[in-house]
Amino acid sequence: MKISVSGIRGIYGSDLSLQQISKFTRIFASSIVKAGHDCLLSYDTRPSSRLIFQFVAANLMEQGTNVYNFGVAPTPMVFRESRDNKAGVVITASHNPLQWNGLKFIINGRGLFEKEMALLVHDTSIRRPGKSGTFNAATSNYVDDVVSLISDDKANSDNKAKVGIDPGGGAACGYCNQLLERLGHSVYSINDIQGVSSRSPDPTADELNELRALVSSNKLDFGFAFDLDGDRLVVIDNKGQKLSPDSTLLLCIARAVSMGMKKFVSSIDTSISVKRYIEQNGCSLCYSKVGEANVVKTMLETDSDAGGEGSSAGFIMPRFNMCRDGFLASAIIASLSKSTVEECLAISSQYLQIRSVMSVISSVQTKLIDSLTAVLKAESSEISNLDGVKAIIDDDSWILIRPSNTEDVIRISVESKPERSRSLFDNLCEKVQTIYEQVK
Repeated sequence: MKISVSGIRGIYGSDLSLQQISKFTRIFASSIVKAGHDCLLSYDTRPSSRLIFQFVAANLMEQGTNVYNFGVAPTPMVFRESRDNKAGVVITASHNPLQWNGLKFIINGRGLFEKEMALLVHDTSIRRPGKSGTFNAATSNYVDDVVSLISDDKANSDNKAKVGIDPGGGAACGYCNQLLERLGHSVYSINDIQGVSSRSPDPTADELNELRALVSSNKLDFGFAFDLDGDRLVVIDNKGQKLSPDSTLLLCIARAVSMGMKKFVSSIDTSISVKRYIEQNGCSLCYSKVGEANVVKTMLETDSDAGGEGSSAGFIMPRFNMCRDGFLASAIIASLSKSTVEECLAISSQYLQIRSVMSVISSVQTKLIDSLTAVLKAESSEISNLDGVKAIIDDDSWILIRPSNTEDVIRISVESKPERSRSLFDNLCEKVQTIYEQVK
């Protein structure tokens, strides 16, 4: 089972049991009942999701929580509707394989921060049942709200595109079609029946050959692939090629800049291209730790307008939605002018990111990173310990090593000019392996 700011996930029936689901749900319910919150509830299209949904609903109501049922619905919808003194639970394992499942917890429109998740995990206080909560149907204006936001930006709202969509049989089915069609785009779709898909749940790892073929054969402007709960977006360009996550985030940032936004936050592993674009347009960028909730926390602390995670292409506009919003991102990108798209992709093509993991036992990860920091200081212009250790080599190059909170691995990220990235990565891996042999 994995526990992080993204929620609780595991292989259902193996390391994620109904007993564990009941424990975490009841503790969460106890806390939101004390705060006077109702709870919105939805699930994705995994084989185990409906059963877990029914079980979670029963546990919430047993604790006195009023439940509002969205059924199968995308995560961004529940986040937006849970603002204004509401809580939420989404039954999903996002982009993990189908045998996985999990719980995303929401308070007042945002996910739990690190300290809040730690309290939930270690809390043993469960409210003694009194009056049971109620089970209610729920409706949402989410699609209307996205349409209004995009349509109000007159500078870009007249740009219409031909787009292909692949919701992967997930919770985005129907909703993404409706959104893009209402914005005036021509929509072609595959894998758009709930629970039926010819590809994996993870569009970042899948080759998306069917979507790429759909884009190429119909001469579409974009292809959009969503994960099973609809918060993650992968973009195919008009040549049928997958864009990197950082390039996708950059396209969204460009639209935010054109809408007059000035203050941005991105996770520390985001591409230099995003920083360059923001600063060239007279705007400011602040970095956060990796993780959606960490980005949101920094946004709230700095009163920032938008940003996201480069590694997941997770675009976040906190005044609209305090989570990765694949629907909002697709609507934004579809309405961009061709010149803006070309400009952004020209900037992002100047850099290459390599992201990987290396097996390192958890007990020595901190010691390894401390030792590595001392080595990197001698060959770097700047060191940051915001999240692991990030070494700025020069204006065009950086390396980042972060410990994993859930696995015996460390996460390695490198960015530089395309001709230099591989050598930087290989050199860093050698350093890490050498130090690991010394400290383990």
